[in-house]
Amino acid sequence: MTFREKTRRVIFGSETTLGKLFDVILIILILDSVIAVMLASVGDLQEEYGEALRIAEWVFTGIFTLEYFVRIWCSEDRRKYLTSFFGIVDLLAIVPTYLSLFIGGAEFLIVIRILRAVRLFRILKLIKYIQGENVIMRAFKASRYKITVFIVSVISIVTIIGAIMHLVEGPENGFVNIPISVYWAIVTLTTVGYGDIHPQTPAGQIIASFVMLLGFAIIAVPTGIVTAEIAKTELQMTSQKSPPSEERLSVKCNQCSADNHANDAKYCRVCGSLLERRLL
Repeated sequence: MTFREKTRRVIFGSETTLGKLFDVILIILILDSVIAVMLASVGDLQEEYGEALRIAEWVFTGIFTLEYFVRIWCSEDRRKYLTSFFGIVDLLAIVPTYLSLFIGGAEFLIVIRILRAVRLFRILKLIKYIQGENVIMRAFKASRYKITVFIVSVISIVTIIGAIMHLVEGPENGFVNIPISVYWAIVTLTTVGYGDIHPQTPAGQIIASFVMLLGFAIIAVPTGIVTAEIAKTELQMTSQKSPPSEERLSVKCNQCSADNHANDAKYCRVCGSLLERRLL
């Protein structure tokens, strides 16, 4: 193996001892960098340890920048890595620090690095337990048109309700314009209820009650759409893994009706009777 291939095996793989060690160290650095950014947002700590935290952040960013370019160098398919989920996250993990040189406060976006800790699943051999990610992504993709129609419908509803509330309540009760009234409708429909604006007139309170009840029904819609697509996707993936129906055997005992026998079973596992086989 060439040095590039060995490096790729360590950085992208977790089968070797060095590969596991690399991922563990990387995750520790990721968590430490996120903690440093969070501490830097605390006023008292910023005043006392601000300089040390800034230095630590640039050290972390330097390490992650070097790692990112090494990944590009040793990647088997560079374009595939650069456009992959992890490739994009790796890039976004280092951009905020450099962006902070031009935009104040941009360094706090570094918390996106926490997404890189997803690699922990690979280290712990939990990949087989997160295969559901593919199911979820396919379900969201299949639901995108229905979700779009749903969002457009909700936007239309809150716009109409906002306009009505502006007319019913008026500026004297806080509904100074239609955009503010639409904001109230969104807050009420989603059952958040900040309470910064609320209807004062009986008519407005009746409309608000209707919007609250409507919110309970509307919130369940996207959940139902995605859940149905997840079930459909899982069924499709299961059917793809199953052998053709003409090759499967229905092995059921005619005497005691016990089923779930092995395809090569000759006698019933419950009563011992001879099994009759037939093609589905």
